[in-house]
Amino acid sequence: MLRRIVLLSLVMNAGCGFDAPRPLHADEPAPAELEFFEKRIRPLLIQRCGECHDRKTGDKNGELALDSGGGLRKGGSRGKLFVPGKPEESLLIKAVRYADEELQMPPEGKLADAEIALLTDWVRRGAALPNDAAVEAGTKGIDIAAGKSFWSFQPLQQSPLPDVKSPQWPRTRTDRYILARLEAVGITPAAEADRRTLLRRLTFDLTGLPPSMNEVEEFIADTRPDAYERVVDRLLLSPRYGEREARPWLDLARYTDTVANWLKGTENAWLYRDWVVRAMNEDRSYDEFVRLQLAADQVAGTPPEDLAALGFLGLSPTYWKELRLAPTVIQTVVAEEWDERIDAVSRTFLGLTVSCARCHNHKFDPVTVEDYYGLAGVFASSQLADRPLLSDAEAQVVRQARDQRSQWEAELKKIKDQSSEPAKRLQAQISELVAATPNINRPWAHVVEDASVYVLPNGEDATKVDIRRGEVRDVPIFRRGSPSNLGEVIPRRFLAVLSPGEPARFQRGSGRIDLADAILTSARPLASRVIVNRVWAQHFGRGLVSTVSDFGRQGDRPSHPELLDDLASRFLENGGSLRWLHRELVLSATYRQQSTGGAGASTDPDNRWLGRMPRRRLDIESWRDALLVGTAQMDDRMGGPSVALDAPSNNRRTLYGTVGRHEQNDMLKLYDFPEPSTHAPNRVPTTTPLQQLFVLNSPFVERCASSLAAIALKTAAGSETPPTSAQRIEKCYRQLVQRPPTDAEVALGEKFLSDSVVGGTVETEAWKLYALALLSLNEIMFVD
Repeated sequence: MLRRIVLLSLVMNAGCGFDAPRPLHADEPAPAELEFFEKRIRPLLIQRCGECHDRKTGDKNGELALDSGGGLRKGGSRGKLFVPGKPEESLLIKAVRYADEELQMPPEGKLADAEIALLTDWVRRGAALPNDAAVEAGTKGIDIAAGKSFWSFQPLQQSPLPDVKSPQWPRTRTDRYILARLEAVGITPAAEADRRTLLRRLTFDLTGLPPSMNEVEEFIADTRPDAYERVVDRLLLSPRYGEREARPWLDLARYTDTVANWLKGTENAWLYRDWVVRAMNEDRSYDEFVRLQLAADQVAGTPPEDLAALGFLGLSPTYWKELRLAPTVIQTVVAEEWDERIDAVSRTFLGLTVSCARCHNHKFDPVTVEDYYGLAGVFASSQLADRPLLSDAEAQVVRQARDQRSQWEAELKKIKDQSSEPAKRLQAQISELVAATPNINRPWAHVVEDASVYVLPNGEDATKVDIRRGEVRDVPIFRRGSPSNLGEVIPRRFLAVLSPGEPARFQRGSGRIDLADAILTSARPLASRVIVNRVWAQHFGRGLVSTVSDFGRQGDRPSHPELLDDLASRFLENGGSLRWLHRELVLSATYRQQSTGGAGASTDPDNRWLGRMPRRRLDIESWRDALLVGTAQMDDRMGGPSVALDAPSNNRRTLYGTVGRHEQNDMLKLYDFPEPSTHAPNRVPTTTPLQQLFVLNSPFVERCASSLAAIALKTAAGSETPPTSAQRIEKCYRQLVQRPPTDAEVALGEKFLSDSVVGGTVETEAWKLYALALLSLNEIMFVD
């Protein structure tokens, strides 16, 4: 029977596919692999090996220089350092593992297990290295004035609309730029998609859910000239819009509901998630959206409920600090936390990999080590905290009441006889305190506050961490990334390349509000390009700049630079409204194309010039939600604490499923959900046998199949005649993919069902098996 289900699924899915990501040349490392090297491997090699093995000292130490791509490729006197993809055969890995008594590096002591694991993982992944021969000067000095000439650091450019040969095709300004490029390369735009395809595309893109069959039929029958615009406006005003648009942002924000139990808890992370949903539905201006997430506590007049926005930083990863280790070790751990926040903020809002300047000037972009430590001071002066979403005065009352309750509960715990008079007295006091403090049990949001952390010695080879609330500080440069090799103290400030003159010092508290203001003023052109490009990528499968979180020299250049600047300028003119931006893009003729290309499309197999709409696979959230909607099980309640996705009773949107930073749900892992331990700019779809096995074997899909079978077998109210098999099959298709089945699909379904019953399967079970096969349709998982 399993073989028959799989065969049926294969037959029904024949011919379905999706647009694959752009292939890389064989000798071209993937951007993500280069980023891994620059962020994780290069700093490690410089910090732990650079003293003896750089270009100055390498000749005296095994002819090995580890501070350049060329030196790493060349190896040393003992030969090549690594065999890409084969760590067990690599000299570097053998040396750091101390596998050879005659070759143990570094000689003063073995690397930490986590550091060895990083190097091993790098070699296993192919040992990606940049071709940095042309940028070796990056560690010697950076010409900031020259750096400002790079395209992404320039002011937004106003350009006239291009002339086109087919002026009847464009519907929006966007289309003029797209069509001009298509005509230049000899490609004819694809025809407009049919109305069912358009409505499915729109509804999934703007709400993350499929349309109903009634909505499809109403749209097809609507002959008003603005029928499409009406649908767009309806979807943009749906509360489901905020749920949909929140999820890509949460990927950038490293959102998680749970962490390892030895780290600071995140059990109320949902307050930040719900704030993002609400901000999207309220169409907060992008300026306000950014400012509140970085410094809501420092923005005058901020309502208490908006303090939840600080979860962008308040949910940052933290790392275990074993205080029995030396201060230099713990300072390195603390610096890793600063580095992670610099990385998340700079990539999310600026599209720059600033953390690559931690040990030395950025190898590729005009970002200096002084820039890095100017930002590090901001995060060294901002510590994770929890607080109720109340005014400062009300929050103080709750803090005091909680402290008092904790004290009394500790005293009560020491009393063996809980029925004694002292115990009863404490119990009564606790009850009275709770009754007198209405908000005492209100959930506390994960936020940040101005406070500095100092790593201090505590006896011999032990450490204490001193958190000083309300105090801010500047930090020194860690030469080569080492906390034991300190350089000049750098005032808190913004990046020089994005500043109109000398970078101004951050004066207000930790500097988080100054940082937000700098992003939205000095860096306004870059910041607007970055967010516009992210929204473009959501609708078209790839950004105008395909490296959506890297607008530096290592990133790709924009395919349509004039269009990107035009959209960014108009986005700002429209108050930074993300809803306006989504509307502008989905109203375009470019967006309305079918996924089958027109004349000349074969010359652009990657669809870089957008002569058609790409066929895209749904993300795990939309696919799971589509199954729930299609089988009439969706629980559409909004907000609140997360629920385990594996819970049999969990029929809520996937957005509200529990996300774990260290222990992730199997369904999410199978379907390309990003690790919430780091900024995730996009998701790379994979196709694996395990995904199909999940569809055929998971309790969740089985429950959906049972529900769909019950829908098919149900007799319409008031009807005495049960529906035929063909009518039931049609009901399934209309429910799942919003169209009637073809004659061939009906015949295939009827044969499967009749063969199943003849083979001894009872009718209800046969329909469950048929429903299970239908739920594996590519048509459910993909959108044209």
